[in-house]
Amino acid sequence: MAKQSAGGKKPRTGRRRRNNFWKELPLLIGVALVLTILIQAFLAKVYVIPSGSMETTLHGCTGCNNDRVLVDKVTYRFTDPRPGDVVVFRGPDSWVNTEFTVDEPTSTLGVAFQQFLSLVGLAPPDEKDFVKRVVATGGQTVACCDSRNRVMVDGQPLDEPYIYYLPEAGPARQIPFGPVTVPQGELWVQGDSRNNSSDSRIDGHGAIPVANVIGKARLKVLPISRFGFIPDPNPQQPAATALGPGDGTVPLALSVFAVLPFALIRRRSLLAAAAEEEFLPPSRRRHKSRRHKT
Repeated sequence: MAKQSAGGKKPRTGRRRRNNFWKELPLLIGVALVLTILIQAFLAKVYVIPSGSMETTLHGCTGCNNDRVLVDKVTYRFTDPRPGDVVVFRGPDSWVNTEFTVDEPTSTLGVAFQQFLSLVGLAPPDEKDFVKRVVATGGQTVACCDSRNRVMVDGQPLDEPYIYYLPEAGPARQIPFGPVTVPQGELWVQGDSRNNSSDSRIDGHGAIPVANVIGKARLKVLPISRFGFIPDPNPQQPAATALGPGDGTVPLALSVFAVLPFALIRRRSLLAAAAEEEFLPPSRRRHKSRRHKT
């Protein structure tokens, strides 16, 4: 006959708690996936950078670890992009991607699987999505270059500390263009790898509509060795700091939301492990403790 506690109830066993954990694990994983999909759809999404046009701010070149960046989808619902912002946008029809190609899935199952991966930020890059830096906004006149090889906006030279010249791409000189007046509601964008970028300077490209902007690239999230904020100094205001007052609030909140589902699963597993150890016989509990220490 089973032993009963002083209150007349059978004591709970570690096996029952373990069974409950494994029953609840699929639900927890499902909740984490739903949260991840909602976050990526409305708040922030992870994009892979496959081309070298933003070197060395972002890595996306042959032989390096392509960066994955967290793109903030919220900020531009309340404000417009400003000079210096690194933005991800949908290329207009006239923009032809010459920087990289992606093999499209040939089967219906492959298309569905890629769409699912896209929802959780693991899909291959889209050839129509670009990442560049805003140089000038609607109503401004942009041209290149002055005697010191600097881009000019409204007759004033820009201070662009992020510019990089790929040695094998030719001389460390910018392509002359303009002057061009950017239409209202559009943006003039260029890559940081200034002699290795297909951007607004290219014939047939030009400025992009603000409506095509998906979001602002805020954080490098992978590889871990490059984790950190993406610098966004305003080249038209050299004294400006990389992050203006309050700019850190949105990416910090997005980061918390992004890791929340995984933190919940981790906490649940730790509680289950603690419950399991509570109901082990004393001899096995000591043995397990010694094994963890070694």
